[in-house]
Amino acid sequence: MTSQGGTNVQASAFEARDVLEKGVADAITFPWGSSVLYGIDQVTKYHMNAPLYVSGFVFAFNKSKYRRMSAAQQKVIDNHCNTEWAGRVAKRWSDFEEAGVAKIAAEPGQDVYTLDAQQIEAWKKAALPLHDSWAKAVQKTGMNPKAVMQDFQDTLQRYGAAVK
Repeated sequence: MTSQGGTNVQASAFEARDVLEKGVADAITFPWGSSVLYGIDQVTKYHMNAPLYVSGFVFAFNKSKYRRMSAAQQKVIDNHCNTEWAGRVAKRWSDFEEAGVAKIAAEPGQDVYTLDAQQIEAWKKAALPLHDSWAKAVQKTGMNPKAVMQDFQDTLQRYGAAVK
């Protein structure tokens, strides 16, 4: 957004509606269901249906703490901290967020729209400098950015997570 002239305004989810309502920000990237939950749909009218928002979740363990666990405790962690369980946990959250699109679209006065092919290409073009700077950073680590990106794309496809 900043490369296109926008200014990043940091606000927590709880502050997002207030920031928009008071005119501190003109727009927001926010998950659909949470837009309804936090009342953001009550202070916005136009909603671009594009995958510009992402949430990352991490459950991290200190290695030394993990090693101090009993074998039985480690087994529980190992059996549940994996891709299958990540999908199971994230699915309900993802389904909740995705359902928000229909909720907002059904509200009177709301305009949920999708981008046409030309607009999508403009967004992709705008993101190229970000990709280029990422590729340079990857090269500095000694890795091949094309190979890393292909592996990432393959992983997204394998788990049905690629943008359609």
